[in-house]
Amino acid sequence: MKYTFDLKMKVRDYECDLQGIVNNANYQHYIEHTRHEYLHSVGISFAAMHERGIDAVVARLTMAFKTPLRSGDEFLSRLYLKRDGIKYVFYQDIFRLPDMKCVIKAIVDTVCIVDGRLGTCDELDQKLTFHE
Repeated sequence: MKYTFDLKMKVRDYECDLQGIVNNANYQHYIEHTRHEYLHSVGISFAAMHERGIDAVVARLTMAFKTPLRSGDEFLSRLYLKRDGIKYVFYQDIFRLPDMKCVIKAIVDTVCIVDGRLGTCDELDQKLTFHE
């Protein structure tokens, strides 16, 4: 698998539940942070886009949980991107370090709202790297 972007992170104590594993909702934070860091790395600012009337929003999110993370675990959050019509589809996987065991596999469909209407975004089309 060729990933476009990798981000290394570490589990914080407060992200874990009573079972001592990362609460499922925190994985959504991890993958969202990874998408935002990727966009920032290619020069895309959500704030600047919003000021121009363009909002990229999540339309659908699926996550398959494979192996839990625990407090102090380091992990690698990776993504690649495909275009499907007007959707930007992020394929995001998290791997525990150092053994690279798969933690979650996620697919995030995003769309753009341009001046209040569903539309395309030339800035994203020009700056993002898409896989076939």
